[in-house]
Amino acid sequence: MLTLAQYLDLASATHGHICAGQVLGVRLAMLGLRELGITDPIAERKRLVTYVEIDRCVTDAVALVANCRLGKRALKFRDWGKVAATFVDLQTGRAIRIAARESSKQAAKDMFPDLPKEEGQQKAYAQLSEDILFDKQWVKVEILPEDLPGYKGPRVVCAQCGEGINFKREVLVNGRTLCRACAGEWYYHPLS
Repeated sequence: MLTLAQYLDLASATHGHICAGQVLGVRLAMLGLRELGITDPIAERKRLVTYVEIDRCVTDAVALVANCRLGKRALKFRDWGKVAATFVDLQTGRAIRIAARESSKQAAKDMFPDLPKEEGQQKAYAQLSEDILFDKQWVKVEILPEDLPGYKGPRVVCAQCGEGINFKREVLVNGRTLCRACAGEWYYHPLS
């Protein structure tokens, strides 16, 4: 694993800037990997699946350190609005969830009371102990075969719109195989 400073340099380059969320995300991921005993996430990229719970700066840093990406099916997003991530070791089945403590913001303010909030948080998050920044919890995560990286499964076609559906994401409605949108689970609405 790289050092905190090395990861922060990479995070700044990939995210476009350094911010408190990047510092917190790097530290969070470093802790998760260390707890699992994963020292080289690049060499062991097929060993890890990571669940992130927020779509903010933290997530970019977690993905960088854990070497997990959506396109490789090793990064999973759960929109829970929490600064937290769960790291699953596919080799051992062990999983650990790391969550930022809400009290870490006040700890940063107490540590650097005269600095602007963002600057103080960046400095504090780089220096505060992991016990002050994070809660850790060993958890069990059941990952279905179709959610694993490298899964090769049948592709089905929606009986209504004709679009292909991968990874067993189809639904059966009145005996018809449909995509989630045609079954009524829209996140978008067609304009025509």
